[in-house]
Amino acid sequence: MHPDREREYVEYVRGRLPRLHRTAYLLCGDGHRADDIVQVTLTALYVQWKKAAQADNLDGYVHRILVRKYLDERRLRWAGVRLGGVPAESVTVAAADHSLAEHDELVAALRSLPKGQRAVVVLRFLDDLTIEETAEVLGCSAGNVKSQSSRGLATLRELLGAVSRISTTRMGIQS
Repeated sequence: MHPDREREYVEYVRGRLPRLHRTAYLLCGDGHRADDIVQVTLTALYVQWKKAAQADNLDGYVHRILVRKYLDERRLRWAGVRLGGVPAESVTVAAADHSLAEHDELVAALRSLPKGQRAVVVLRFLDDLTIEETAEVLGCSAGNVKSQSSRGLATLRELLGAVSRISTTRMGIQS
C-alpha cells in the first residue's frame, strides 16, 4: 500500500477503533470475540482500503463489514465453544452515571435478542446511525430496520422492565 494511503488508513482506524470495538461487543456480548471481529474487520478494510476510501459513507461501509464479519463468525461451528472460564473484559458501553448492574442487564438483554434485532438496535440506538444508514449497513430496506427496531425495543423494554426499574428512555433508547 502507498505510504499516504496507509497513513490515511491508520488515522481512520485510530479514530474509530473504540466505537468499532463497542459495536462488536454489543453485537456478540464477549470482549474476546469482539476483539476478533474488529481485527477481521480491520484486516478486510486494509485489503479494500483503496476502494473503501472512495465510499460516500466510509463509516457505513466499515459498519457493514463489521456486521457481516459478526454474522459470518456466528455461523462457524467453533463460535459456540468457550475456552475455559475466562471472564470477558469489561467494556464501557453505558454513560458514566449508569451502574455496572445496569450495564450487565443491558448486555444480557441485548444477547437475548435475535441477531437481526440486536444488530438493528445496536446500530440505530447505540451507534446513532439513521434508519437509512442502518439499512445500508445491513443491506436491507428501511422498513425492515423499522420493524426490527420496533420488535427489538419492545423485547428490551419487557426484559429490562422485568429485571429492574431501568428505563430504556433514560439510556437514550426511544422508539
